[in-house]
Amino acid sequence: MKLNHIANRIVSGKLEFVIELFTTQLGCIVLRKIPTDVWLRQPDANIDIQFCETNSSPDENDKHNSHVAFLSATPEVDLKNLAQWIESKGYATKIGNWSEKEWHLDVPEVFVDFCIEAMNPELADYEI
Repeated sequence: MKLNHIANRIVSGKLEFVIELFTTQLGCIVLRKIPTDVWLRQPDANIDIQFCETNSSPDENDKHNSHVAFLSATPEVDLKNLAQWIESKGYATKIGNWSEKEWHLDVPEVFVDFCIEAMNPELADYEI
C-alpha cells in the first residue's frame, strides 16, 4: 500500500471557507470536490489533504496534537498572519506553541479534531 491522503473533519457548512483558506492563504489547489468533501494539495507536495464536513461538535480538548503541519522559517509570524486573515472572515482563532520552533493555530468554530501547525524546516530533517 502507498500513502495517498489524510482526512480531517470540519464543521458542516464550513467547506467553502476551508477551501478559501487553504487555496488563497496556504497555496493549495483543489484536486476534487463533492458537496461535503474536498481534496487539496500543495504543488510539489507528495500527499493530499481531504476535508470532510461532519455534524460532530468540535473537540475542546487535545486537538493541537492532531494537526496539518507546514514548514516555515517564521512559524509564529506566519500563524499570526494567518490568524489575522481568518479573524477578518469572522472566525475566532487560538494560537499556542510547544517551542519557539513549533506553533499551532486552531479555528474552534471550524476545525473539529485538528489544528494547523507551523514548524521550522530543520525539525523535518529526518535521518533516514
